[in-house]
Amino acid sequence: MSYEFSIIGKKRLFKFIKQFIILNSSFIIFLSSCSVSKQIAKSAKEEVLGNKALLAAHVGISIYDPADNKYLYNYQGDKYFVPASNTKIPTCYAAMKYLGDSLVGFMIREVSDTIWLKPCGDPTFLNSEFTNQRIFNYLKGTSKNIYVVFHSKDEIQEYGSGWSWNDYEEAYMAERSAMPVYANVISFEIKDNRLLVIPPILKRPFFNEPMIQLMGLGDKFSVIRDKDENKFRFWSATTSFSKDRIPFKTKNGITNFDFLRDTLNRSKDKLGFGLSLQFDEYKKNHSQPTDSLLKPMMHRSDNFFAEQSLLMVSNEKLGVMNDAKIIDTILKTDFKDLPQKPRWADGSGLSRYNLFTPQSFVAILNKMKNEFGMERIKVIFPTGGEGTISSYYKADSGYIYAKTGTLSGVVAFSGYLYTKRGKLLIFSTLINNHQSSSTDIRRAIEKFLQGIRNKY
Repeated sequence: MSYEFSIIGKKRLFKFIKQFIILNSSFIIFLSSCSVSKQIAKSAKEEVLGNKALLAAHVGISIYDPADNKYLYNYQGDKYFVPASNTKIPTCYAAMKYLGDSLVGFMIREVSDTIWLKPCGDPTFLNSEFTNQRIFNYLKGTSKNIYVVFHSKDEIQEYGSGWSWNDYEEAYMAERSAMPVYANVISFEIKDNRLLVIPPILKRPFFNEPMIQLMGLGDKFSVIRDKDENKFRFWSATTSFSKDRIPFKTKNGITNFDFLRDTLNRSKDKLGFGLSLQFDEYKKNHSQPTDSLLKPMMHRSDNFFAEQSLLMVSNEKLGVMNDAKIIDTILKTDFKDLPQKPRWADGSGLSRYNLFTPQSFVAILNKMKNEFGMERIKVIFPTGGEGTISSYYKADSGYIYAKTGTLSGVVAFSGYLYTKRGKLLIFSTLINNHQSSSTDIRRAIEKFLQGIRNKY
């Protein structure tokens, strides 16, 4: 009997010890987590919140551990900030989810003597950055009549809500359109002592003064455009002209159509355009791999690619191109569970009407990781020494994949961070209303994030 009791006693003792170990392990993990959070909070105070450049600024920081499904640090993570180009993160999510493996450049219907084309907002069409112009080569090689048909219910404003219209001459603010050509900009470049213009607009009345005016300016000039017209002029400058890219007025797509006709060398009776509601018999014609568009969009923060990506998502999901409607749709579906509902105004982040919280960016980034995987994200997002962070995170590069955002008074940086122990963290840092150097602020954030990587 005593032997049986000793066996039972040992079993109970082992069970007690096991429970004790489990409880203490959980307690140790809890203490460790608390310790990590406290250390991150201390580092944030020293490197960011206490930084002289940020004492008068508004700051939001969220650091999230997706494996343990918990925040390691939150400082005003639920507050709203103007995110600048961090707005491209939700745009990129929508494009990755709804544009498939390759972009739909046009929808095409071909009959005996006519090719009917419905543009789908593809910004790679006649874009020199994309050498494979399969659709254009197809059009160039046909003798059939070509008719471009726009959807009569498309609602595309040339500028996004809240854009700064007086930047109309800047290449980063090219107008949005249903059928972009040449990235909706005109490129000017001096080559072999000659002014090269692409597309060749000299055959059109685009210049207020004749080219002979250049003879009086020498090589010190700039090219400017009238605000509401495709009227360009040469202006005296203090430095030599090299190259420039200036958006052209799309004029509701009329200019784009004219450029296409010029490039195809077609007469008006061989290339026309109109409006329609019915596209049932049209077939999708793909142009480029989707990620070949998203990578430059995120690496160099290309506003035009972002805006057109959102229009293409709208075309795929809603059948029409309307940025306001697709934003509303995504907020009510894919983003309905965000911790704080964003005010999402455009695809690029040029608008100051955009308002997001750090926690909402963390949630979107976590969705991207779960739905698309980190390997695809690593191709699309820049890492240290690349793109807009080419001057940052260069030491031990390959541990951070993130998107910058910059406007006057705004510095944003959100993405993924691998610690030296191999742990993946998701972070968002949003700073508004600073009056310091953006470089100084980015260096402070860099030091803070590198500290997290090295310690945890």
